[in-house]
Amino acid sequence: MTDTYRKPTLDKDLDKFATMEEATGLINRGFVTPGLALVFIFLCAVIAAVFVTGHPGSVVIIAAATIGAYMALNIGANDVANNVGPAVGSKAMSMGVALAIAAVFESAGALIAGGDVISTISKDIIDPAAVSDPDIFIAAMMAALVAAAMWIHLATFIGAPVSTTHSIVGGVMGAGIAAAGVDAVNWPTMGAIAASWLISPFMGGLIAAGFLAFIKMAIIYQDDKIAAARRWVPVLIAIMAGAFAAYLSLKGVKALVDISFEMALLIGAGVALLSWVAARPVIERQSRGLENRNQSLRKLFGLPLIFSAALLSFAHGANDVANAVGPLAAIVHTAEYGDVAAKVVIPLWAMAVGAAGISLGLILFGPKLIRMVGNQITKLNPMRAYCVALSAAITVIVASGLGLPVSSTHIAVGAVFGVGFFREWYTEKSSRRADYVGRHQINQRGDLARKGKLAEQRRRKLVRRAHFLQIIAAWVITVPAAAVLSGVLFVVLRAVLD
Repeated sequence: MTDTYRKPTLDKDLDKFATMEEATGLINRGFVTPGLALVFIFLCAVIAAVFVTGHPGSVVIIAAATIGAYMALNIGANDVANNVGPAVGSKAMSMGVALAIAAVFESAGALIAGGDVISTISKDIIDPAAVSDPDIFIAAMMAALVAAAMWIHLATFIGAPVSTTHSIVGGVMGAGIAAAGVDAVNWPTMGAIAASWLISPFMGGLIAAGFLAFIKMAIIYQDDKIAAARRWVPVLIAIMAGAFAAYLSLKGVKALVDISFEMALLIGAGVALLSWVAARPVIERQSRGLENRNQSLRKLFGLPLIFSAALLSFAHGANDVANAVGPLAAIVHTAEYGDVAAKVVIPLWAMAVGAAGISLGLILFGPKLIRMVGNQITKLNPMRAYCVALSAAITVIVASGLGLPVSSTHIAVGAVFGVGFFREWYTEKSSRRADYVGRHQINQRGDLARKGKLAEQRRRKLVRRAHFLQIIAAWVITVPAAAVLSGVLFVVLRAVLD
């Protein structure tokens, strides 16, 4: 009798231990990513100490390197999602592949084309004469960097993709106002940045919706989809290749070679022509034996999406690494030489901190925002994701030609919104779609159940309004929130240092 009672008791105890071990494992897993981030920040401080120990202002430089590493992690966690999110959401590639591609190309863009010389007063927001005192300038840059990093961290936590450029601009503005008053701010430049809140997402959404409309009209709602795809997919690939060639010429390699806008367009046209010639036999071969349905079309857009994610990541690394290491480089120069320079050279170790931080932040914390951009705002397939990626490149080119300041984050997310809202309108209003669906999905006798389903499709919302409102609100308050936080931090830093 004793043995029969011991066994169940022992089993219960073992089950309790197993449950405790499982719970402990889950808790520990939640501490792994923050722990790795802290280790990275510590290593960056050590690297900075190795390079600057014995130099004037070494303590300040080490502190700035620590903050710069934190900023880079947050840029990777939030901003890179725009480059790979649509491809992941459309299932053109897995999360693991996306993280690997983005990490490699972000680092390559930062290190190869990240720029040797940058402006120390971000986007000419603050008059340099207003913060000419080195101590004030260092405090302002540190406050701006901390404020921008904290705001991006908060935005990532709540699941809102925000502009890291606008965050650092807001930080610089707030610290400048706290240091020298509102007259020190270049308000016309701030007005242009505020206008970009509307310009960027509107242009991105309009261009993405336009390409999706063309794909629906020319391919999806054709009776012979495969024949239409053979005709038009090479053209679409050529447009994408040309757009990215021009985009990278303007934005991705500007640190290596100075290319005019006209020359970038010529490069894009040449690459587009070559890509069209090369894509035709490839699409012909891929389309053989495919069924005449939408699922087959998705296979033809998978490879272009992977290339677009890689190229967008390269260009992003080349441009946005300056948001992390620009203020850091300015602090390093000012601490070492005791003067506030209009332009400074970014040390290689600082560039490496930015590149590594962006890639690590993406790997550790990026999946949350990738899922948000990729499939939580609206449902994406390879054709819709293609429109988002193409819109990002073309919008930057158009804005550069017009001299308009735009945000890559706002463009990409605006393109996702544009695709979703266009689908809502097209589902409800398009006579072409209604005619096609009527001829292909409802039989001669009429199927009331299917008719009811089609009516429900017309009524449903394809963009999640809660995410839409949350993201728009985050965009609107990014600059003022970063500015207020930066101003407060500047006052605190000055009080502590004095």
